[in-house]
Amino acid sequence: MKNETWKKMASSVALLGMLVLTACGAGSSTATSRGEKADSKKAVTAAPTTQVKSDFPKRAITLIVPYAAGGGTDATARALAKATEKQLGQSIAIVNKTGGGGAIGFTEGSIAKPDGYTVTMVTVELATLHHLGLTPITYKEFKPIAQINFDPSAITVKVDARWKTVKEFMEYAKAHPGEVKMGNSGPGSIWHLSAVSIEKSAGVTFNHVPFDGAGPAVVALMGGHIDAVPVSPAEVKTQVEGGKLRTLAIVDAKPSEAIPGVKTLEEEIGIKPNYLGPWRGLVAPKNTPDDVMKVLEDAFMKGANDPEFKDYMKKSGLGMVIKDNQGFGKLMEDSDKSFGELIPALGLAKK
Repeated sequence: MKNETWKKMASSVALLGMLVLTACGAGSSTATSRGEKADSKKAVTAAPTTQVKSDFPKRAITLIVPYAAGGGTDATARALAKATEKQLGQSIAIVNKTGGGGAIGFTEGSIAKPDGYTVTMVTVELATLHHLGLTPITYKEFKPIAQINFDPSAITVKVDARWKTVKEFMEYAKAHPGEVKMGNSGPGSIWHLSAVSIEKSAGVTFNHVPFDGAGPAVVALMGGHIDAVPVSPAEVKTQVEGGKLRTLAIVDAKPSEAIPGVKTLEEEIGIKPNYLGPWRGLVAPKNTPDDVMKVLEDAFMKGANDPEFKDYMKKSGLGMVIKDNQGFGKLMEDSDKSFGELIPALGLAKK
């Protein structure tokens, strides 16, 4: 009898427990339902963001650099990758694909799987090489991510040159056609094209002397073998600061922070040639999904604005010009059009 009583009590306790749990569950469900109704407007707004971010990236990303390790483009890519890894939460591996003045790397980047896991650092040569007949690859093979750099031309001479101002330099060049030896980084290179643009705007004629890169041209200038170079501020910054070279003018819409106190060509003598110079930016294969492109753009834009990356660029004398995918896309299109007119005019286009 006693056992029967205990069994009935246990059964009643169990039943009571079930009723309590059911009531709690119902209360919880009701609270959730009310919460959902209260936050329904907020949830609708948040949904697109979740879709845009998706689950990309899940693994490391490869960044193709079309030039050799240790060069300016490579060093810039590595500094940017380090800053951007923090934004993506994944590592970025640099892969150098050299050859053809950048053509090999551009090609590798264009045929990569369009899943966002391979991006390429492209340079102004993307807009020149195909006009020179050196590659069929154009900007149309890619989707732009972001621009991170532009360097203007800096007309530079030896510190003991006869010209103390750019006005004196241009007046002499006009009075002595073909006499002033203007070094460049090779036929059809950006500094050759920039010098031609300056030449045409100023109504002068230079004696263009090609070298295998801007570095050798600067060395030749310091040795007195040529009279001037139109290279970037970064490429003469050390020698200018060391009192060996003098920059006469910056060929851009504004002065360069790399060489303070030097005015633009337009400010000095009212001449405004095409502002040609090397730019750098990131792209992905043209069929990469838009949601993945958005993640890449956000990450690299934040990486480019990272204080450590900005400090690297400033110390290196490199010009920071940061543009989103639309701005960079327009730059690539405009550059391609400009060089498509200039290169044939110089007789350098493939026939």
